Amino acid sequence: QLELVESGGGLVQTGGSLTLSCVVSGRSFDGFSMGWWRQAPGKEKEKQFVAAVKWTDGGIYYSDAVKGRFTISRDVAKNAIYLQMNSLKPEDTAVYYCAAKQRGIVTFQYDYWGQGTQVTVAS
Repeated sequence: QLELVESGGGLVQTGGSLTLSCVVSGRSFDGFSMGWWRQAPGKEKEKQFVAAVKWTDGGIYYSDAVKGRFTISRDVAKNAIYLQMNSLKPEDTAVYYCAAKQRGIVTFQYDYWGQGTQVTVAS
């Protein structure tokens, strides 16, 4: 089992920045994809892929909605991943989840999830 614990959410004005953190513990996750997803208000059955990083080789992927504004990174020594969010917009308001999967397409169906952290962007 993996445990993922997010932190760093909060309230920010349009155009502002926030950095989310996710600490991962439990079983080995070499070769895993580590991702950030989000669930917007009123869309309780729909999580949207945001970004992912391959833990072993550092390959990075972004959704079109955040490309150029968000940056995902990992710290192997700290077993952590981060999401630096710049130029935030009201439509970025959501609960952000850290997630992990062992194999397969990085934009689809993850196996392990954190509890989520709320990000609210005020207009």
